Amino acid sequence: MKNAVRKTIMPNVELTCVTTDKFKTGYFSVNLLNQLSAKDASKNALIPSVLRRGCAKYPDMESLAAALNELYGTTIEPVVRTKGEIQCSGFITTFADDKYLPGENDLLERVIGLTGEILLAPVTRGGLLQADYVNSEKENLCDQIRSSLNDKRTYSLVRLKEIMCAEEAFGVDRLGTVAATEKITPIMLTKHYKKILENSEIQMFYCGTADFSRVETAVLHAFSILPRGEADAGIGTQIRLDCGEVKYHTESLDVTQGKLALGFRLGETMYTPDYAAITVFNAIFGGSVTSKLFLNVREKLSLCYFASSSIEKHKGVMLVSSGIEFDKYQEALDEILAQLSAIRSGDITGQELEGAKKYVITTLKASMDSAMALDSFYLGQAVEGLDFGLEEFAAFVERISIEDAVAVAKSVCLDTVYFLKGNQEEAMK
Repeated sequence: MKNAVRKTIMPNVELTCVTTDKFKTGYFSVNLLNQLSAKDASKNALIPSVLRRGCAKYPDMESLAAALNELYGTTIEPVVRTKGEIQCSGFITTFADDKYLPGENDLLERVIGLTGEILLAPVTRGGLLQADYVNSEKENLCDQIRSSLNDKRTYSLVRLKEIMCAEEAFGVDRLGTVAATEKITPIMLTKHYKKILENSEIQMFYCGTADFSRVETAVLHAFSILPRGEADAGIGTQIRLDCGEVKYHTESLDVTQGKLALGFRLGETMYTPDYAAITVFNAIFGGSVTSKLFLNVREKLSLCYFASSSIEKHKGVMLVSSGIEFDKYQEALDEILAQLSAIRSGDITGQELEGAKKYVITTLKASMDSAMALDSFYLGQAVEGLDFGLEEFAAFVERISIEDAVAVAKSVCLDTVYFLKGNQEEAMK
């Protein structure tokens, strides 16, 4: 697969195009990039869902569904994600590739055109976004936020980030909060929609058989009325290198299994980050089924029901998530940190290194088989201003040595420890 072509096609609008015949479907996304903030996160998350309810030409879900069916069952869905401290909200469109449809030669243009209509020409009443659509989608967003917090593994990581990054945008959830969502009015949302439409940096992504020039022409036509003002200055991710004194926080809820979550900062390695080395280190530590956390803390010592680590490379943060018995808190914490110390001291076998690299490369190859994964990867690359592709990244991974992984481990520092335990623990005291 060739590397993506990325080009600025309008002021503050970039289009990334991966031309491939690997898939029988086309994929297109449009993402409005804004600074993640407690003030605006819920509004940014709500806007795509409200817009998806209908546009001027197809003002309700029934007529819009009929239009999508006419386009061979095209789907256009809202999406909200984050890359570091940048919130990316918009739409993901999937559709039949017209190369494989006899007699069709402009489906791509019609699909991108409809995506543009949904974003740029919403159904309104009195100049405002439709009140019943806003109120209905507010309820849906609140339900979505609550449901994610009902999963206590997710909840523990959300709380960890809130505590660890209380004074940083990274501590804000991509969907915002129920309290902030409930305060949104149609007037407020309409004003914010117009503002971000004009001032947001926009990243678009296409994957399919069409070449770049055809996609660019379709996009320029479909988004010709897109208002373009001065992009918001200062959008980006603040990276803290130091941890200071470790923060410890314990919370009690009605749970039967404890959740121990640890937040680390990657430290000085983020001065000139080697993302391949960071990824391999994470796979050795807790990011794979051959990792030290999985094989030692979970399997060998049976201290955790699950134990894994993940990297947020844009922020320079590593999060560890584990499920434990309430009385295993200190033992599990000590052992998790002991595994990190082992890596720092060079206690990595050749088999562990090769297993980690194989896991990372297999994951990268799997991403090449998913248009959505490609979209996520290249969106991250655009945010970071990086231009290497997945195949190049896999080649970088192949060259990582034990010394490279050790160097990353030595830079990592513990910032926050969060423990969620059961209410019955309090009652027993």
